[in-house]
Parts: sequence; C-alpha cells; structure tokens
Amino acid sequence: MKEKVALVTGATRGIGKAIAERLAQEGMCLALNGRNEENLKKVAEELKGKTEVFISPGDLSEREVPEQVVREAVAHFGGLDVLINNAGVALSRSLEETTLEEWEYQMAVNARAPFLLCRAALPYLRRSSVPTIINISSVVGSKGYVHQGAYTASKHALMGFTKVLARELHGEGIRVHVISPGGVATDLVATMRPDIPPETLIAPEEIAEIVWFLLTHRGNAVIDEINVRRISNEPWR
Repeated sequence: MKEKVALVTGATRGIGKAIAERLAQEGMCLALNGRNEENLKKVAEELKGKTEVFISPGDLSEREVPEQVVREAVAHFGGLDVLINNAGVALSRSLEETTLEEWEYQMAVNARAPFLLCRAALPYLRRSSVPTIINISSVVGSKGYVHQGAYTASKHALMGFTKVLARELHGEGIRVHVISPGGVATDLVATMRPDIPPETLIAPEEIAEIVWFLLTHRGNAVIDEINVRRISNEPWR
C-alpha cells in the first residue's frame, strides 16, 4: 500500500485522525477532509515527514462538496486507491422532537455524502490495483436506541447502500467493507452516551488497525462487515 492514495473524511479527530495516522505510518499518500480547515492543517503538520498529505476542507452536508473533495484529491495525486467514509454526525433527541432540518442534516452527512463520495470515486478506483471502499457505520446501523432515531435511520441507510454497492462491484474486484463499532472514545460518543464508563470504550486506534487489516487482507476471503463491540457485561452496546 506504500504510496497508494487514500481519501479519509472526518480526519481532524477521533477515528478519522487515527486512521490517517495509521495509514501515514505505512507510507500511504493522504487526502484528508474535514469541516475545519485550521484543524486539518494541524493534522497535516503532525503527519509532515511521514507521507504526503493534501487537505480538502469542506462541509459534506452541502451537496456539491463530496464530489469536489474527490476531484481535488485526484487532481493533486493523479489517482485514488482507497476511500474511507468516516465523517459522521449524531443527534440525541426523541423522534417526536426531531425537526425536519435535523433529520435531513443527519441523512445528508451520514448517508448522502458517502453515497456521493462513492459515486464520484468509482471511475478512479477502477484504475487502481487495490481499489477499496471502507464505510464507518455504527452499532446503531443494525440496532435502535431511544433518542437516536434520526442518527439510527441515517446509519441504517449507510448500511443498506453499502451492502448493495458491495454486490454491484464484486465482479470488478473493488472491495467494499463496513465497520460497525460500538462505543468509541470520541467526542461524539461522549456527547451521545455520557453514561458509558470511559474505561470500556474502544480506542480510535483499534478501529484504525481494523482498517489497515482490511486494506492488506486481499485474499479470496472477502470481509463484508466487521462488528466491533466494547467491553461490557451488558448485551450488545
């Protein structure tokens, strides 16, 4: 994977930043997206010397941004090998109290943006020797928790289209994976589930290691979905 090009969204913190750091260790070229340009610059500076990093700031809830991010990455590096859709937002609110604007924002970032990114990336992935798409979902992509209706619906949508995309692209050798973590030690989880004991949370670096495994595991066995749960005596969380 050395010098292959990976586009990572939501790369300024949490899982996205951990993935960027892990891929940089292996010498992959990185195109990083996030809403905050200053934070992206900080991440790029931290990775300076390890690999080549290109930043493409932009709010993925805006319709034109996903395709723009792909175009800019390809224009800079000349191609694209890996797309990692990590950017996500969450909302803690009952369905009855959820506004239409809140619902649509969850869908725009968590489901529509990955769809648009995948669609824009496919012509370039088809030219790669290691074409891979990894979508970061959540345990709520298959379960439902109170006060997480809009977030849950968006992750169900992500899961659904990922499964279809994997089947549609199987014959072309483009690997499509989804990782569905339980509680990960990020700002998002701290906001959504302050009741979860911090010591039981999954480290972002653990998810990054799974990403690296998927990228380098290209045998005849294809992994569609990886479910990752945190340490807990309770049922799946």
